[in-house]
Amino acid sequence: MSKKPVTIIGAGPAGLTAGYYLTKHGWPVTIVEADKQVGGLSKTINYKGYRFDIGGHRFLTKMDQIFKLWLEIVGKKNFLKVNRLSRIYYKNKFFSYPLKPLEALVNLGLLNSLKIILAYGWAKMFPKQPENDFETYMINRFGSTLYKTFFKSYTEKVMGIKATKMSSDWAKQRIKGLSLLKTLTSMVSVKKINTKVKSLTKSFHYPPLGPGQMWEAACKKVLKTKGKVKLSEEVIKIIWQNKKISGLETMKNKRQKRYKVKGPVLSSMSILNLIYCLKPSPPKKVFQAAKSLKYRDFITVILIVKKKNVFPDNWIYVHDSSLKIGRIQNYKNWSKKMVKNPETTSSLGLEYFCNEGDQLWNMTKNQLIDLGEKEITKMGFIKADEMMDGAIVRVKKAYPVYDLNYKKNVKIIRNWLEKNIKNLTLIGRNGMHRYNNQDHSMLTGLLAAKNITLKTKNDIWQVDPDVSET
Repeated sequence: MSKKPVTIIGAGPAGLTAGYYLTKHGWPVTIVEADKQVGGLSKTINYKGYRFDIGGHRFLTKMDQIFKLWLEIVGKKNFLKVNRLSRIYYKNKFFSYPLKPLEALVNLGLLNSLKIILAYGWAKMFPKQPENDFETYMINRFGSTLYKTFFKSYTEKVMGIKATKMSSDWAKQRIKGLSLLKTLTSMVSVKKINTKVKSLTKSFHYPPLGPGQMWEAACKKVLKTKGKVKLSEEVIKIIWQNKKISGLETMKNKRQKRYKVKGPVLSSMSILNLIYCLKPSPPKKVFQAAKSLKYRDFITVILIVKKKNVFPDNWIYVHDSSLKIGRIQNYKNWSKKMVKNPETTSSLGLEYFCNEGDQLWNMTKNQLIDLGEKEITKMGFIKADEMMDGAIVRVKKAYPVYDLNYKKNVKIIRNWLEKNIKNLTLIGRNGMHRYNNQDHSMLTGLLAAKNITLKTKNDIWQVDPDVSET
């Protein structure tokens, strides 16, 4: 069987998984990555010996083939098992997540707790229909009071749009199988929840040096098997003719480079950028559908503090609308090797969700560090004199937004691409405009690679948390 060279756009989990599998089976591969570092959103940044994630990336999956792949890539000794602890910060109080009934009762007070139960009963007796938007879906499962207390402000902070303008798909994907009744009984029957709600499991795996350790190892294996990984090369043009992509143009250090394409192309770049790069341009309808897709950008503010223990959690969700922080990561509680001196210092990752060009995005490094220090001090975690240093990382298009029209727009783009460009497969989170977890993104890359090597016909778009490979 002729092994035509495969071109992969993007060196995140999806692209590197595909590249690793293909090169392992003897296929020539070229991976083109715009960033100077592999890993996509799952990269690990090293700042003066302190390591931090872009978000927090647990290695957690129901799929045996993905877990085996992780071990194969990074090695068993480089795969820690970490106990999970995460809480919700709301009105100067902390709530365990999953919620613990007695703790929630004390923190919220008897009156508020009664309101939650009554609102839940009302929602069960008189559910709203249709459940097209996030708010309706959540109220039907948690009642309006608990929804407004623990879900509304945080979700709108993350996604940047009103919950009524957000598709219920986001809720279905992120909290599948969870309801108020299951949440309140979680203390008694955790196993019953864990079998359906993966995000509530009590432990996860994690490389000692962060998720980037996994993808740096995958990159080395691709290179060792004579694959090529081109870093700091942004794809600016994708040439197609006769229903096939025939070439790429990239930009590196203000110099253009050209690549001939002779075989399959796997793309994990955002659908919006992909459509903009296609030459000749797609029809106006397709272009407009791409322009209508929304994304949420992301800033991580790193605070390095002279304090051995800041809080015991791996991360904390900030549901307080008076604070701009969305979530706080405590990297030392993921792995002690993430911190230069775990005996005296800690590093915190303050996550801010924003849109490119808005007030938060345009703040300077010093302004963002000052904001982070002010907010974390207000929460009582550190004192001003414990601050040692800080850094920031901005990420464009970190989260595909599920607005009410996203599915229709993606379908328009998919239909046109599948009909007109036969050697292109979309993979990964941004490549498919799907809020995939790391393991799901990997599975899209793996199945796309198997479609090439084994001539299978796996439907990449059917990948979800419960899908196994075919």
